[in-house]
Amino acid sequence: MAGNFVWYELMTSDPRAAQDFYQHVVGWSAKDAGLANLPYWLFSAEATPVAGLMALPAEASAARPGWLGYVGVDDVDAEVERVKRMGGKVHHAAQDIPGVGRFAVLADPQGAAFALFKAFEAGPSPAPMKPGHVGWHELHAADAAQAFEFYSHLFGWQKNEALDMGPAGTYQLFGQSGMSMGGMFTKPPHESFAYWLFYFTVASIHEAVTRVKEKGGKVINGPMQVPGGAFIINGLDPQGAVFALVAPPPKS
Repeated sequence: MAGNFVWYELMTSDPRAAQDFYQHVVGWSAKDAGLANLPYWLFSAEATPVAGLMALPAEASAARPGWLGYVGVDDVDAEVERVKRMGGKVHHAAQDIPGVGRFAVLADPQGAAFALFKAFEAGPSPAPMKPGHVGWHELHAADAAQAFEFYSHLFGWQKNEALDMGPAGTYQLFGQSGMSMGGMFTKPPHESFAYWLFYFTVASIHEAVTRVKEKGGKVINGPMQVPGGAFIINGLDPQGAVFALVAPPPKS
């Protein structure tokens, strides 16, 4: 469906080590995608591909490792032009992936990176809150109100509930057709850049914390329970990419 996140991709300084980390922590399997002239691995939850993994390109060797989210659109080229008119930037011009689809990598006016994607053939629908899938999407914006205006015009996202976080400001839920897919807020001063954060679903947050530490990752926030009963953590993988985990409330 247009306007939904449809793919996730990690660009990192050490793909083999990152592969080992996320397989252990999230429970993904991994395999070579078999792309010509581009080493690329696919992470899957059971038999469903969820995310991709590749080395940071040579021209971006100074960039920090990080996760990138792809949003489905009906026309990549048209949406790239819209992003430019709205003050965003193009990091990678629209290009075909043979046999897969067309994509472009951009940044919103505040610098948070995201990608657009149009598949040549429709794939399976995402399964939020199922282990191994992405359960939440969170934008740490320089100005959340302005960021929402940008994304709502681009993707048709709508405001849902707004949560009062006290001194930390407002956490604005967003989504489509009344269903929330994520939240956005104005980032705290200690975060030096705007970015998207993706929450990978696990069965137990406390067991996942143990796995993160076993593989050399760091927990930088949590575990904590959030409205609705789920438990979350924010973390850093061993290469320095920010990630998050979410687990449903324990069964009584």
